[in-house]
Amino acid sequence: MIKKIDNIPVNYIEAGEGDAVLLLHGWGANITLYQGIIDTLKRTRRVIALDMPGFGKTPEPERPWCVDDYVDFVMQFIASFELKKLSIVVHSFGGRVFFKMNARENLPFTVDKVVLIDSAGILPKKSLRQKVSLRCYKIGRAFMSTKVMHFLYPDAVEDMRRKRGSADYNSATPTMRATLVKVVNEDLEPLIHLVKCPALLIWGDLDTATPIADARRMEELIADAGLVVCEGAGHFSFAQQAGKVNAALEAFFA
Repeated sequence: MIKKIDNIPVNYIEAGEGDAVLLLHGWGANITLYQGIIDTLKRTRRVIALDMPGFGKTPEPERPWCVDDYVDFVMQFIASFELKKLSIVVHSFGGRVFFKMNARENLPFTVDKVVLIDSAGILPKKSLRQKVSLRCYKIGRAFMSTKVMHFLYPDAVEDMRRKRGSADYNSATPTMRATLVKVVNEDLEPLIHLVKCPALLIWGDLDTATPIADARRMEELIADAGLVVCEGAGHFSFAQQAGKVNAALEAFFA
């Protein structure tokens, strides 16, 4: 289905009946990846899942967005359904949107429960080696960007970015690359304690994108939180151990 929000045609799914549950996907993903979660929740809930701008079948924004821009957009999307109470299920990048949205004052709706699956939000601490590497990269990029060096080696800066960049960064358009840089460099740990609703954390213990240490820290910061660890699973624990994750979701929303 398509719904226009702020002049952007949003691709979304609505399935099931009952109390509303909003699904916010991870970076580089789209709602088709979460069909198993949707099928589980729609048995007892009204599930609404959207491709956020720049992902799936929803066009990217005209300019690079930060997390707050996504929050504004998601809040408009929620308002279009006239929801006054809902639960939220997030994965990875979707957690960033939730934490910033939850921190807003005077939200026009109540968040009943939240599920955080391998959620992003805590900025990883850089080692000395990483700091030195980043400094060298910035110096090299500045040098190769000078007029003379750019004339001699026009592709050098882009080659440097490609070698250093993550798969998500390298596969993104220029607008979404700039968006990714804005998103990943914001530390939302100071906002996590503001989550007051019951929270279920689901995590792969082999997650390297958002390590299990992040889950344990979130569990400490959220007053009413429980953690389900998926042994042997990585960042996409909901797909790698679908049975365990879906059973946890059913129990949490029972």
